Amino acid sequence: KPRGMMDNILGLLKLRIKRGINLAIRDANSSDPYVVVNMGEQKLRTRVVKNNCNPEWNEELTLSISDVHTPINLTVFDKDTFSMDDKVGDAEIDLKPYANAVQMKLDTLPDGCAIKRVQANRTNCLAEESSCIWKDGKIVQEMTLRLRNVESGELVVEIEWVDIPGSGGLLGIQI
Repeated sequence: KPRGMMDNILGLLKLRIKRGINLAIRDANSSDPYVVVNMGEQKLRTRVVKNNCNPEWNEELTLSISDVHTPINLTVFDKDTFSMDDKVGDAEIDLKPYANAVQMKLDTLPDGCAIKRVQANRTNCLAEESSCIWKDGKIVQEMTLRLRNVESGELVVEIEWVDIPGSGGLLGIQI
């Protein structure tokens, strides 16, 4: 990578795409769903789960984060053999509440302790309240995202921050 490329990266984000719930049917009687993740210039995707409207991906994708204000976009597609893959909804993750929790630097908490609760509202894609939790020495946030632009479907994902040695991380970043 050219020098300077890593200079503005605050850290890495592990994004675990766990499962889909009640995804819309786009084939005869089911779907072959996969998820595409976009953030800025980065684009990642999960594998296809055949014939399943409640797929279990349990896949971990890693994004490098240079701006916590850039949303992470997730789009679910249905894999088609002979035609364009159909979109079956999309959602976005707002990193700001999570980044706030990481900034608190609370590393003396009991395991499983919720640091911050994020309410579901009209400005986010949360289907229900989501908590940033202290777990095994890390702060994780599991969330259920309601898919937009589709009649049904939710995605269950979890995010976890990873500091890069030598980077200032999220400390001192205005959120």
